[in-house]
Amino acid sequence: MEKIRCLAVDDEPLALDILVKYINQLPSLTLVDACTDPLEALSLIQQGKVDLVFVDIQMPSLTGIQFLRVVNGKCKAILTTAYSEYAMDGYELDVIDYLLKPISFERFLKAVQKVSGRLQHIPVNHSILQIPEPIENKAPVSEQQLDFIFVKTEYKIIKLNLSSILYIEGLKDYVSIYTVDERILTLQTMKKMEELLPANRFVRVHKSYIISLEKINSIERQRIFIGRATIPVGESYYKDFIRLIGSH
Repeated sequence: MEKIRCLAVDDEPLALDILVKYINQLPSLTLVDACTDPLEALSLIQQGKVDLVFVDIQMPSLTGIQFLRVVNGKCKAILTTAYSEYAMDGYELDVIDYLLKPISFERFLKAVQKVSGRLQHIPVNHSILQIPEPIENKAPVSEQQLDFIFVKTEYKIIKLNLSSILYIEGLKDYVSIYTVDERILTLQTMKKMEELLPANRFVRVHKSYIISLEKINSIERQRIFIGRATIPVGESYYKDFIRLIGSH
């Protein structure tokens, strides 16, 4: 199995050490380098030596957003930041995830799992989360996590609270997001929506539907009732869905 070649970039040595430690704990990852200088990191990426970069947003010589604009898609990226409001800036740069400091090992694993679905180095069904977390590396459970996503509509980018989403329907040329207040149309794909939404709160139950677990009113055979909507459960999704709700 070919490993994902990782680069960590942060001007804070302590934050950089944490990323290096986490990367070294996963056999599916290999550390190319750890840089406090973003210009040095850019050189490695330009040489084609990096598959994935973890980059801090706030750096004095070059911000993480500026850094990614220069990278221009030459590798996948995960932003690390203490400020969630920067998420919108990275949205248009196709950032895979945002790790809010302090970063726990569990949250780091979830971000890496998203990457595995976007790169061919790791089979999609390979469960990185099966790797146990060493007790000594556990971070405070009070770590912040984003409770919103940004979605593109025809003329603007909308901040959408996860708690407002009922379900998502994939149509021919776009995705329809049904919330408690409105219906939002976006050109995102269903695959992209799955990557954006936290797996512990949203699940795909059909090739055309993703639902919010917390918004389920009832389930009858292979039908899910959410508000006034009836959502079908596809044959290939049924067993996994039943197993999932049984664990809640």
